[in-house]
Amino acid sequence: MKPSSAVTPPSPSAAGTPGIRTVAWATMIGTAIEWYDFFTYGIAAALVFNKLFFPADTSPLAGTLLAFSTYAVGFAARPIGGVVFAHYGDRIGRKSMLVLSLLLMGGSTFCIGLLPGYPTWGVAAPLLLVTLRVIQGFGVGGEWGAAALMAVEHAPPNRRGFYGSWPQMGVPSGMLVANLAFLALSHSISDHAFRTWGWRVPFLASAVLIVLGLVIRLRVGESPVFRAMKAEGRIERRPLVAVLRTQPKNVLRAAGMRFAENSTFYIHTTFVLTYGTTVLTLKRDDLLIGVIITAALGLVSLPLWGRLSDRVGRRPVMIFGAALLAALSWPFFWALDSGSLPIIYLVTILCINIGNHAVYAPQPAYFAELFEPEVRYSGASIGSQAASVFAGGLSPLIATALLEAGGGYHLIALYMTAMSLITVCAALISPDPYRQSLKRTSAPSGRNARPSESSTELSHG
Repeated sequence: MKPSSAVTPPSPSAAGTPGIRTVAWATMIGTAIEWYDFFTYGIAAALVFNKLFFPADTSPLAGTLLAFSTYAVGFAARPIGGVVFAHYGDRIGRKSMLVLSLLLMGGSTFCIGLLPGYPTWGVAAPLLLVTLRVIQGFGVGGEWGAAALMAVEHAPPNRRGFYGSWPQMGVPSGMLVANLAFLALSHSISDHAFRTWGWRVPFLASAVLIVLGLVIRLRVGESPVFRAMKAEGRIERRPLVAVLRTQPKNVLRAAGMRFAENSTFYIHTTFVLTYGTTVLTLKRDDLLIGVIITAALGLVSLPLWGRLSDRVGRRPVMIFGAALLAALSWPFFWALDSGSLPIIYLVTILCINIGNHAVYAPQPAYFAELFEPEVRYSGASIGSQAASVFAGGLSPLIATALLEAGGGYHLIALYMTAMSLITVCAALISPDPYRQSLKRTSAPSGRNARPSESSTELSHG
């Protein structure tokens, strides 16, 4: 074993000083904008866009379907953005992608707030709305990979899980800000004022987040892992092809490990509003309070799960969370059926802040550790975005169809259990190289990859 004097001491920025904190904030702000946009657009699509961006003689139902179709376009653009950003992120660096994704997401959100409606611009209005949604989706597709890798590759080896959880904290942050923004508007202006101009305020307010995000992100240096790789001449010309050729199993593993949290999250936070209000006749505001509570608690639970994964490994934490989500599939609906708000809130917290977040928090560190640095952005992004399409994007539609087909929640609970078990299986067959250096030159392949002496050095690794 090397003597202690031979171990490289941590650099100031690696040890948790303002350098790594700045990186953490920079990665969090982009995902916060992403989810702020997610909820802002969803609410506006349901309340305003069906009448504002389509002909006046369109039926309310048809207008709502058309409005939500523009929303779905953003999901379709995500994997394309993930692939394109990953290619350049592996070739020219993580930081430039971090800045570009923020400009695309925030800029398109702001521009939506400026769009005239159908009565003013005719068919050009919905066409521009769709175009801006495509740009949003494209930027979002590349955002997560850049944010995750910047946080993890800047972090000291023994805190990669903790700092990797910061981009994930953008989800509850965006949920809180969006819901509070619309809550404030609903209590301060009339319904007519909201439909006329009030809905634009949350979109235009994204300019504040853009400026804040740019100020923070431009202060962040390039990933030390990428800098070292570039200095050594290890840039991969075709990273997408390379990762699919050399590490296809890890791409599939990464995708599989997202199924539990990605599919159940949309059911716990989105589909529940439909099921609770239409089937159980619960008040929408009461259900939204439960979502807001879990969002606030997420600012604490996510970093805690990330830190735990630094101590015991990514895989045990993820398996625990996915298994708990499977076990809570039926109790979640039993709690809803009880009609008792305290019970509903308690089970929702168990599902999201314990089950979901135990799976979600370790992902940036885990996915980064699975791939070689030359193809890390491509591997992590492809796995993540593929799961978003097949698990997250479709889960509310699947749940609605299963509710209609089964006449109740049993098929939905079975679906949630199956999605969670996919993640359990994917984690069980995956290596857990949480103590290996990120600068390694050979990919982990065994289930119980152990660190070498050099991989435990307290340096940027």
